[in-house]
Amino acid sequence: MRGDVQISWEVPATPPGLAGRLERFMGPGKSRSESVVETLGLLGCASLLAAGLSTSGIPRDLSTAQLVVVALVGLDLIGGVLTNATNAAKRWYHRAAPGARRARRARLLFVSAHLTHLAAMGLVVLSGDLTWTLTNAALLLGGAVTVEYAPLHLRRPVAMALLTAAVLVNLFWLPVPTALAWFAPLFFLKLLVCHLVPEAPLERKRDA
Repeated sequence: MRGDVQISWEVPATPPGLAGRLERFMGPGKSRSESVVETLGLLGCASLLAAGLSTSGIPRDLSTAQLVVVALVGLDLIGGVLTNATNAAKRWYHRAAPGARRARRARLLFVSAHLTHLAAMGLVVLSGDLTWTLTNAALLLGGAVTVEYAPLHLRRPVAMALLTAAVLVNLFWLPVPTALAWFAPLFFLKLLVCHLVPEAPLERKRDA
Protein backbone atom coordinates (compact mmCIF):
# COMPACT_ATOMS: atom_id res chain seq x y z
CA MET A 1 0.00 0.00 0.00
CA ARG A 2 1.35 3.43 -0.93
CA GLY A 3 2.09 5.64 2.04
CA ASP A 4 0.88 8.88 0.44
CA VAL A 5 -2.70 7.81 -0.32
CA GLN A 6 -5.58 6.18 1.49
CA ILE A 7 -8.90 4.61 0.55
CA SER A 8 -11.97 6.23 2.06
CA TRP A 9 -15.41 4.65 1.70
CA GLU A 10 -17.00 6.92 4.29
CA VAL A 11 -20.06 8.63 2.81
CA PRO A 12 -20.70 12.05 4.35
CA ALA A 13 -24.14 13.08 5.55
CA THR A 14 -26.35 14.92 3.07
CA PRO A 15 -28.84 17.72 3.74
CA PRO A 16 -32.59 17.12 3.55
CA GLY A 17 -34.73 18.08 0.61
CA LEU A 18 -33.80 18.79 -2.98
CA ALA A 19 -30.18 19.69 -2.17
CA GLY A 20 -29.66 16.32 -0.53
CA ARG A 21 -31.27 14.41 -3.41
CA LEU A 22 -29.02 16.22 -5.86
CA GLU A 23 -25.93 15.40 -3.81
CA ARG A 24 -26.93 11.76 -3.62
CA PHE A 25 -27.47 11.65 -7.38
CA MET A 26 -24.06 13.18 -8.15
CA GLY A 27 -22.22 11.56 -5.24
CA PRO A 28 -22.01 13.10 -1.75
CA GLY A 29 -18.76 14.60 -0.54
CA LYS A 30 -17.31 15.71 -3.84
CA SER A 31 -14.04 17.54 -3.22
CA ARG A 32 -13.39 21.04 -4.51
CA SER A 33 -10.67 19.75 -6.83
CA GLU A 34 -13.05 17.13 -8.27
CA SER A 35 -15.63 19.84 -8.91
CA VAL A 36 -13.05 22.03 -10.64
CA VAL A 37 -11.87 19.22 -12.92
CA GLU A 38 -15.46 18.22 -13.65
CA THR A 39 -16.50 21.79 -14.51
CA LEU A 40 -13.45 22.59 -16.63
CA GLY A 41 -13.66 19.22 -18.37
CA LEU A 42 -17.32 19.72 -19.18
CA LEU A 43 -16.75 23.24 -20.52
CA GLY A 44 -13.73 22.22 -22.56
CA CYS A 45 -15.17 19.03 -24.04
CA ALA A 46 -18.57 20.61 -24.69
CA SER A 47 -16.80 23.43 -26.55
CA LEU A 48 -14.89 20.91 -28.65
CA LEU A 49 -18.10 19.04 -29.43
CA ALA A 50 -19.91 22.24 -30.38
CA ALA A 51 -17.01 23.35 -32.59
CA GLY A 52 -16.80 19.95 -34.25
CA LEU A 53 -20.51 19.84 -34.98
CA SER A 54 -20.44 23.38 -36.33
CA THR A 55 -17.51 22.80 -38.69
CA SER A 56 -18.96 19.48 -39.87
CA GLY A 57 -21.94 21.24 -41.39
CA ILE A 58 -24.40 18.75 -39.90
CA PRO A 59 -26.49 21.45 -38.16
CA ARG A 60 -27.74 22.48 -41.62
CA ASP A 61 -29.17 19.00 -42.13
CA LEU A 62 -30.94 18.77 -38.75
CA SER A 63 -34.18 20.28 -37.56
CA THR A 64 -34.36 22.40 -34.42
CA ALA A 65 -35.73 19.44 -32.45
CA GLN A 66 -32.90 17.20 -33.65
CA LEU A 67 -30.29 19.82 -32.72
CA VAL A 68 -31.78 20.16 -29.25
CA VAL A 69 -31.61 16.38 -28.74
CA VAL A 70 -27.99 16.26 -29.93
CA ALA A 71 -27.00 19.14 -27.64
CA LEU A 72 -28.74 17.73 -24.56
CA VAL A 73 -27.46 14.20 -25.09
CA GLY A 74 -23.93 15.44 -25.73
CA LEU A 75 -23.87 17.52 -22.55
CA ASP A 76 -25.32 14.67 -20.51
CA LEU A 77 -22.79 12.13 -21.77
CA ILE A 78 -19.78 14.39 -21.29
CA GLY A 79 -20.94 15.44 -17.83
CA GLY A 80 -21.85 11.85 -16.97
CA VAL A 81 -18.44 10.47 -17.91
CA LEU A 82 -16.76 13.01 -15.64
CA THR A 83 -19.23 12.78 -12.75
CA ASN A 84 -19.31 8.99 -12.62
CA ALA A 85 -15.51 8.86 -12.61
CA THR A 86 -15.18 10.90 -9.40
CA ASN A 87 -14.34 9.44 -6.01
CA ALA A 88 -17.64 10.81 -4.71
CA ALA A 89 -19.68 8.87 -7.28
CA LYS A 90 -17.67 5.66 -6.85
CA ARG A 91 -18.03 5.91 -3.09
CA TRP A 92 -21.80 6.44 -3.32
CA TYR A 93 -22.86 4.05 -6.07
CA HIS A 94 -20.61 1.22 -4.88
CA ARG A 95 -21.03 1.73 -1.14
CA ALA A 96 -21.77 -1.13 1.23
CA ALA A 97 -25.55 -0.90 0.92
CA PRO A 98 -27.94 -2.82 3.23
CA GLY A 99 -28.17 -5.46 0.51
CA ALA A 100 -25.99 -6.17 -2.51
CA ARG A 101 -29.11 -7.01 -4.52
CA ARG A 102 -30.63 -3.58 -3.87
CA ALA A 103 -27.43 -1.76 -4.86
CA ARG A 104 -27.13 -3.83 -8.03
CA ARG A 105 -30.75 -3.13 -8.92
CA ALA A 106 -30.20 0.61 -8.43
CA ARG A 107 -27.19 0.62 -10.76
CA LEU A 108 -29.00 -1.38 -13.43
CA LEU A 109 -32.03 0.92 -13.20
CA PHE A 110 -29.72 3.90 -13.68
CA VAL A 111 -28.29 2.29 -16.80
CA SER A 112 -31.73 1.27 -18.09
CA ALA A 113 -32.95 4.87 -17.79
CA HIS A 114 -30.51 5.72 -20.58
CA LEU A 115 -32.63 3.80 -23.07
CA THR A 116 -34.32 7.18 -23.44
CA HIS A 117 -31.05 8.50 -24.92
CA LEU A 118 -31.09 5.73 -27.51
CA ALA A 119 -34.73 6.37 -28.31
CA ALA A 120 -34.12 10.11 -28.70
CA MET A 121 -31.09 9.62 -30.94
CA GLY A 122 -32.45 6.73 -32.99
CA LEU A 123 -36.03 7.84 -33.41
CA VAL A 124 -35.58 11.62 -33.56
CA VAL A 125 -32.05 12.42 -34.75
CA LEU A 126 -31.63 9.33 -36.97
CA SER A 127 -35.21 9.59 -38.24
CA GLY A 128 -36.60 6.34 -36.84
CA ASP A 129 -33.62 4.01 -37.25
CA LEU A 130 -34.98 1.01 -35.33
CA THR A 131 -32.03 -1.25 -36.16
CA TRP A 132 -29.59 1.25 -34.61
CA THR A 133 -31.83 1.82 -31.59
CA LEU A 134 -32.63 -1.79 -30.77
CA THR A 135 -29.13 -3.11 -31.40
CA ASN A 136 -27.60 -0.51 -29.10
CA ALA A 137 -30.30 -1.22 -26.50
CA ALA A 138 -29.31 -4.89 -26.57
CA LEU A 139 -25.61 -4.00 -26.32
CA LEU A 140 -26.32 -1.73 -23.37
CA LEU A 141 -28.55 -4.04 -21.35
CA GLY A 142 -26.57 -7.18 -22.13
CA GLY A 143 -23.32 -5.41 -21.32
CA ALA A 144 -24.64 -3.95 -18.08
CA VAL A 145 -25.84 -7.32 -16.79
CA THR A 146 -22.54 -8.95 -17.79
CA VAL A 147 -20.48 -6.33 -15.93
CA GLU A 148 -22.69 -6.46 -12.83
CA TYR A 149 -22.51 -10.24 -12.54
CA ALA A 150 -18.82 -10.58 -13.42
CA PRO A 151 -16.46 -11.42 -10.53
CA LEU A 152 -15.43 -8.25 -8.74
CA HIS A 153 -11.77 -8.45 -9.76
CA LEU A 154 -12.73 -8.87 -13.45
CA ARG A 155 -15.32 -6.12 -13.82
CA ARG A 156 -12.93 -3.49 -15.15
CA PRO A 157 -11.46 -5.60 -18.00
CA VAL A 158 -14.90 -7.07 -18.76
CA ALA A 159 -16.35 -3.57 -19.01
CA MET A 160 -13.46 -2.43 -21.22
CA ALA A 161 -13.96 -5.41 -23.52
CA LEU A 162 -17.68 -4.71 -23.82
CA LEU A 163 -17.06 -0.99 -24.42
CA THR A 164 -14.61 -1.83 -27.20
CA ALA A 165 -17.01 -4.34 -28.75
CA ALA A 166 -19.91 -1.86 -28.67
CA VAL A 167 -17.81 0.85 -30.31
CA LEU A 168 -16.63 -1.51 -33.05
CA VAL A 169 -20.17 -2.74 -33.74
CA ASN A 170 -21.29 0.87 -34.10
CA LEU A 171 -18.40 1.82 -36.36
CA PHE A 172 -18.76 -1.09 -38.79
CA TRP A 173 -22.39 -2.21 -38.64
CA LEU A 174 -24.38 0.72 -37.27
CA PRO A 175 -22.90 3.67 -39.14
CA VAL A 176 -24.11 7.19 -38.45
CA PRO A 177 -22.95 10.52 -39.90
CA THR A 178 -19.31 11.17 -38.98
CA ALA A 179 -20.32 14.18 -36.92
CA LEU A 180 -22.35 11.89 -34.63
CA ALA A 181 -19.76 9.14 -34.27
CA TRP A 182 -18.89 10.40 -30.77
CA PHE A 183 -22.17 9.12 -29.36
CA ALA A 184 -21.39 5.40 -28.98
CA PRO A 185 -17.94 5.78 -27.34
CA LEU A 186 -19.18 8.32 -24.80
CA PHE A 187 -22.45 6.48 -24.16
CA PHE A 188 -20.90 3.12 -23.37
CA LEU A 189 -17.94 4.68 -21.56
CA LYS A 190 -20.27 6.53 -19.19
CA LEU A 191 -22.46 3.54 -18.37
CA LEU A 192 -20.43 0.34 -18.68
CA VAL A 193 -17.14 1.70 -17.36
CA CYS A 194 -17.56 4.92 -15.40
CA HIS A 195 -20.81 3.97 -13.66
CA LEU A 196 -20.69 0.20 -13.26
CA VAL A 197 -17.02 -0.47 -12.50
CA PRO A 198 -16.29 -0.27 -8.75
CA GLU A 199 -13.03 1.48 -7.99
CA ALA A 200 -11.46 2.40 -4.67
CA PRO A 201 -11.93 6.09 -3.81
CA LEU A 202 -8.33 7.19 -3.35
CA GLU A 203 -7.38 10.40 -1.61
CA ARG A 204 -4.17 11.92 -0.30
CA LYS A 205 -3.28 11.16 3.28
CA ARG A 206 -3.48 14.23 5.43
CA ASP A 207 -0.52 15.08 7.59
CA ALA A 208 -1.10 14.13 11.19
